[in-house]
Amino acid sequence: MKKLLITLILLIGGTAMAQDTGVIEIVTMDLAAGVTAQDFEPVDKAIEDEHVSKQPGFISRQAAFADGKWAVVVNWSSAEAAQASMDSFASAPAAKEFMHMIDASTMSMTRYELAR
Repeated sequence: MKKLLITLILLIGGTAMAQDTGVIEIVTMDLAAGVTAQDFEPVDKAIEDEHVSKQPGFISRQAAFADGKWAVVVNWSSAEAAQASMDSFASAPAAKEFMHMIDASTMSMTRYELAR
């Protein structure tokens, strides 16, 4: 019985470790002059609901705001999935409005491979 329990623990632990793959994408940007977080939030939510969350490899997305900056953290199954979403972003219905509401020159995106 003890051997079976140890085997199960190792198998479950191995499964959990195998799931710790993927990419975290962090995007930051300033909102355009005169645009408030309250103005931008529904447009950002539309991008999430209508485009990002429907992309293959999407896991989760969070958005935050502080001091005139908007931040988005997206979890993807792979860097390829993250890039495919970015490549198709311009075709999203809310993309044009999204881009008009930010200062695109301040947009920064970094992707990180999960360490654990």
